[in-house]
Amino acid sequence: MLDFKKNKYALMIATALFLSATLGYTLTPKNAMADTKPKINLEKSIPNAFADWTLDTRVVPISTSPELQEKLDNLYSQIVNRTYINAKGEQIMLSIAYGRDQGGDGSQVHRPEYCYPAQGFELKNTHDGKLKYKNDYIPVRRLLAVNGSRTEPISYWITIGETALRSGFDRKLAQISYGLKGTIPDGLLFRVSNISTEIDASYQLQEKFTNDLLNSVDKQTRIRLAGNLNGE
Repeated sequence: MLDFKKNKYALMIATALFLSATLGYTLTPKNAMADTKPKINLEKSIPNAFADWTLDTRVVPISTSPELQEKLDNLYSQIVNRTYINAKGEQIMLSIAYGRDQGGDGSQVHRPEYCYPAQGFELKNTHDGKLKYKNDYIPVRRLLAVNGSRTEPISYWITIGETALRSGFDRKLAQISYGLKGTIPDGLLFRVSNISTEIDASYQLQEKFTNDLLNSVDKQTRIRLAGNLNGE
């Protein structure tokens, strides 16, 4: 009788483990969204000059340590870091990091909340905002990065699939939603910043730059960069 109970419990445990493993495998996303879209080439898709903006090679966006760069290279298939300048001498630093797999938490490594402190910056005044584009708004996260005399206002967002999101809860919901469909979403992190102590004016300049950039690229690239806006 005792052996029968032992065997019964062992069978129940084995069955539960089997069902758990089977369910986990079934719910694991297997279809990469990136394979269903035209391939993107950020270096070619993002113009060197547009509207009133041209490349400024004198200013390099925040550099990364070898350790952080190694992580970025493993997580992202494409990274673009550029500085642009307009006729007024105003500069904007642009950073875009694209990855085929945005289904997990690995992409957190490129968020300003992670990479700026890793380079010795202190982060201040983090808050949510909206960046206006035509008749729509892109949800953004805004913050200040301060290192000595350098003050850098930052705006960024993350795309999961064809939706622009702030990092955090909305991003996690999007990942779960795609995961339940068996899909591994691609996506990117889009960041603009400039060196200035004029905070509000900086965010306005970043909005103008972003609008000029989005207006200069084709529809497919625009959706990749900022999600599906106004039903595009």
